[in-house]
Amino acid sequence: MFQENASANCLNIVTTSTEDGTFQKKGHGARVLSPEEAEKLTKDQVLVSEFKQLKLEKEAQKNWDLFYKRNSTNFFKDRHWTTREFQELKACRKFADEKLTILEAGCGVGNCLFPLLEEDLNIFAYACDFSPRAVEYVKKNALYNTERCKVFQCDLTKDDLLDNIPANSVDVVTLIFVLSAIHPDKMHLVLRNIYKVLKPGKCVLFRDYGLYDHAMLRFKSGSKLGENFYVRQDGTRSYFFTEEFLSQLFKAEGYEQVVNEYVQRETVNRKEDLRVPRVFLQSKFQKPFSET
Repeated sequence: MFQENASANCLNIVTTSTEDGTFQKKGHGARVLSPEEAEKLTKDQVLVSEFKQLKLEKEAQKNWDLFYKRNSTNFFKDRHWTTREFQELKACRKFADEKLTILEAGCGVGNCLFPLLEEDLNIFAYACDFSPRAVEYVKKNALYNTERCKVFQCDLTKDDLLDNIPANSVDVVTLIFVLSAIHPDKMHLVLRNIYKVLKPGKCVLFRDYGLYDHAMLRFKSGSKLGENFYVRQDGTRSYFFTEEFLSQLFKAEGYEQVVNEYVQRETVNRKEDLRVPRVFLQSKFQKPFSET
């Protein structure tokens, strides 16, 4: 079922519903908080101490490595929705069986990488992750084939991608639930790094947590690091993006905005009458054809 929503702050939103009780709509209007939710966020203004914040930054890699040690390859589901949500993975080809070179920046244990390689035999993928343990899980996967992909450990904020990928050689970069784990002050370094390996005229496909997502509202008092930035109990961190912040971030590094919008989903548990609001930001930014 499709329904057009033309409310004052959410123009041109297409709402879809599915049999599993999931509703999704896309548009430029941020989610409106309930009075209770707004009050909770207003009261939660105490920030984690500077000492602890510096410790979290210093131990970021260790915390993600421990995350994968605890959860192995079982935490995230395989992302078979990538080609559905990002038509660019097919549309950017000049002909159907054209070879496509992609970079999955922040590949985790391959939940997005391997479904893509299975679905499209004409993809060669570079893939990197902050966590050495995650990279090892990718290499041990039965689907890992060095003729079709190259995986390597990389801190995108400081390790030069040119050490593993030729300049201007990548057709598509996927940046899916990665940038939110990085300190906001260092996010621009990731985009600058990616820019060097992306072909002119080609795109970064982005999807990550949006402002007022259910995960943001679940944080307890004492978890706040800064505006829209929180720490989980395991020491990993998460930022929740606004449309405006992301747009400015990419444009400051020379990218052109193609699409940048909120995806709002509501999962309904009818037996318990429970509604869980999920908010993501889904975007596409392009490297210009010519430098100015």
